[in-house]
Amino acid sequence: MGCRTVSVVLDELTSWDADWKNLRVLVTGLGVTGFSAADTLIELGAKVTVIDSKDDELNRQRADTLKIVGAHQVLLGEEHVSSLPLIDGQQPQLVITSPGWNPRHPVLAQAAEADIAIWGDVELAWRVQNRAGRKVPQWLVITGTNGKTTTVGMTESILLAAGLKAVAVGNVGTPILDAVRDPEGYDVLAVELSSFQLHYTHSISPLASVVLNLAEDHVDWHGGFDGYREAKARIYERTQVAAIFNNQAPETIKMVQDADVIEGCRAIGFTTDTPGMSMIGIVEGLIVDRAFIEDRRNTAAELVALDEIGQIVPRHTAANAAAAAALTRAYGVPTEAVAKGLAGFDAGAHRIQAVARRDEILWINDSKATNPHAADASLSSFTKVLWIAGGVSKGVDYAELIRKHAQRLQQVLLIGTDNSSLLQALAEYAPQVPVHDITREATNADGTAPNGSRVMTQAVRQAAELAQAGDTVLMAPAAASMDQFTSYAQRGTAFISAVSDLMDEIAQAD
Repeated sequence: MGCRTVSVVLDELTSWDADWKNLRVLVTGLGVTGFSAADTLIELGAKVTVIDSKDDELNRQRADTLKIVGAHQVLLGEEHVSSLPLIDGQQPQLVITSPGWNPRHPVLAQAAEADIAIWGDVELAWRVQNRAGRKVPQWLVITGTNGKTTTVGMTESILLAAGLKAVAVGNVGTPILDAVRDPEGYDVLAVELSSFQLHYTHSISPLASVVLNLAEDHVDWHGGFDGYREAKARIYERTQVAAIFNNQAPETIKMVQDADVIEGCRAIGFTTDTPGMSMIGIVEGLIVDRAFIEDRRNTAAELVALDEIGQIVPRHTAANAAAAAALTRAYGVPTEAVAKGLAGFDAGAHRIQAVARRDEILWINDSKATNPHAADASLSSFTKVLWIAGGVSKGVDYAELIRKHAQRLQQVLLIGTDNSSLLQALAEYAPQVPVHDITREATNADGTAPNGSRVMTQAVRQAAELAQAGDTVLMAPAAASMDQFTSYAQRGTAFISAVSDLMDEIAQAD
């Protein structure tokens, strides 16, 4: 690396073919993201140290693999994550962090204090995708408090319907570095970005970008709502063609107005109402385009009918579809591909998923509703609700959610181990609604907490006893799942299983 300053060296690392050799890099975290980043950097010739607090079988297997391919060192255990480690007796020149690592973590805080650059895997991917002889994909990037995974899936489906080589990457599960290292390359990447990932990005320049919505979430990680909002807004920086905002979420409009975009980039809106010029919206059950057509002042191009997307298309799902249409139309995808992609998209389980309907009672699984904003979308979709809710609140406030939906709540059944803030909001804004603390009622005889499946089964059984014709039993917890389940998917599966068992029993009794 010579005698040049570290900042100059890093500024020049803008391609795979740049001089990464012997750069001292610390990778924090050995999950899917960290492993992918470390593997990439080793291939580039960097001197890589990896640290992770978990010294378990999976991490030991990953560590062995990285050592075989040339990792400098892999350090597992709590003792290795309490302070910034040295590499060959010197400080790292660069830190690549996994998105779950909070900026206030001692290792990252010490790195920042020492003016060591901290990137995420997304920043690294943006830089190394430029490689001699390889196709460089365009990026369509998506963030928001809710709807990211659905929208990135819709975007991918549309791109594939257009005959493009495309893949959904990022926070959706596929490491972005795996995609940019693909030998054949991609035409387009549909990139889902969390606020954590955006916090650690610095130079990405997407073709089109969107913030779907914004509500209180992850305020503990970001140190407050302002930090969370600032991270989300970074997605618009350096956007090339279309900075896409939610016309029904004024905060996203302000983000676009404040963004430093590439000259010529257009501000494009999406809405679930009738669209104005330079917007995509909905007219008489049709998603229509008034943004990417020649005569957008006087006409609109029909994209797809909502009933072709699904039997139940709540307002937020329609908004996600409009956003995906805007992103792909910005790339130049024809209207026919938008229609085909959205009609063929399968949202998968745990997102306002109809599980059963019997005796005029509808059972809905929306375990993906891990915060109040997501639960608001679910509750807004139904009139009379028996609400199964609760879990890890992540420091959010439930007052507005309960105030808005108090009149549609018939009963509330609480799962989760700490629902104090939710109980407080219910007592203040919905005192007329009966509340059943299922976790407390299901507590074991020795006072220990019951397992999640047992709590969910009891919640389903009690809901069945209370529900009347015309009701919807909605499992939309408005909280994370880690207190009683390993993930929102396991929580949703427990609900589906409990409802299925109940329906089987009822059928056998008939």
